[in-house]
Amino acid sequence: MSEHKGTLGIAQGTALYIASVLGSGILVLPGLAAQVAGPASILSVAIIFFLSIPLAGTFAALASRYPDSGGVASYVRKSMGNTWARVAGYLFYFGVAAGVPVVAVMGAEYVIAITGADRALLPLVAGVLFLVPFTLNLFGVKVAGWVQLGLSALLVVVVVGVIAYGAPAVQEESFTPFMPHGWIGVGVAISLFVWAFAGWEVGTHIAAEFKNPRRTIPIATAIALVIVGLAYLALQWVTIGVLGEDAGKGSVPLLTLVNETAPKAGSIIIASIAAIVSLGVLNAYLAAIGKLGASLGRDGDLPRYLAKGAEPDEIPRRSLMLSLMISIVFFFVLFAQDFQLLTLIPIHLSSMVAIYVLGMTAAVLIFPRWSWDWWVAIVALAMTIVLLILNGPNVLFTLGVVIVAVIVTVVKRSRSARM
Repeated sequence: MSEHKGTLGIAQGTALYIASVLGSGILVLPGLAAQVAGPASILSVAIIFFLSIPLAGTFAALASRYPDSGGVASYVRKSMGNTWARVAGYLFYFGVAAGVPVVAVMGAEYVIAITGADRALLPLVAGVLFLVPFTLNLFGVKVAGWVQLGLSALLVVVVVGVIAYGAPAVQEESFTPFMPHGWIGVGVAISLFVWAFAGWEVGTHIAAEFKNPRRTIPIATAIALVIVGLAYLALQWVTIGVLGEDAGKGSVPLLTLVNETAPKAGSIIIASIAAIVSLGVLNAYLAAIGKLGASLGRDGDLPRYLAKGAEPDEIPRRSLMLSLMISIVFFFVLFAQDFQLLTLIPIHLSSMVAIYVLGMTAAVLIFPRWSWDWWVAIVALAMTIVLLILNGPNVLFTLGVVIVAVIVTVVKRSRSARM
């Protein structure tokens, strides 16, 4: 392995993690969770927050010990072989990438709704929200990281402002009855908040870009985990406390909340959040996708032409250009479906959960048995297996990726045998 040359510090790393995890969930999840669980949705947030600790901790332990642009695919290759590494890599590069246009369209929907613009402009606004972070990543992770620091700082400031404005308007009676839909509702809300606390795998692909990853990554992960957890808990409390039974109504709950507490600034605040969230999430994910594609080229899982950019401080422009083409395909899929986000969200979620299962399995195999890290990985593996089962029919895309990975393995072995 070449001498480590990473440049990202704790602040930039924390910003990237916050953007990956806090992200687009704040736009819709508080309202959706309130709809299915009522005030008990606060309990759902607390549960998924504590459940995410072993997952985030395990990814941080892996990334800090084995910093490589392949991320989860590299850990799987180390412990389970090339075929399963291809599965992990393809799932992220092609499957999780399905969420890229979803985030752009989600942000554009808010901007269009708030500004009152013609919905025909939705593709244009979504395109701008995608192309800005894409262009930033063409200048490298260092530039994208500094921009991310500013975006995440703005996001935290605006969210804190929303909570501060809303807190004085919280009504105690809004929390009764506390559990109108029983534990089933709480369980459904937990499954929704998986989206909210997903994204910890993103850091594994840019781990080699950190200065002193063994120290920096765990600290950045811990800080981001606390900030994200507190933000979602406080936002859910304010949403329920201010809106009461109306918390689960409408498609833009955050706008409803702000209009109740700061009506004059409501549209500006929410438009800012929508834009910041979309730009931040896409900036973080594109950085990870670009590095992963280069590593897959380096390791022979994608064409060698893509390998340039896999090493620290190198810019994976070829991989990014391929990711641009993949994103355009997904954009056209959404366009053909009148931008119905549920067309692509199942692909994104099932791919993500499958990657978690593979990553936690790799951690269990890599870490010394009976060590603290091993036990944490065991807990995280059990959790992710449950999530995979809950995904049900959504795993069809994942099975397709497994088949493709096996075919690639057979072809490569056949070629090797002829030589």
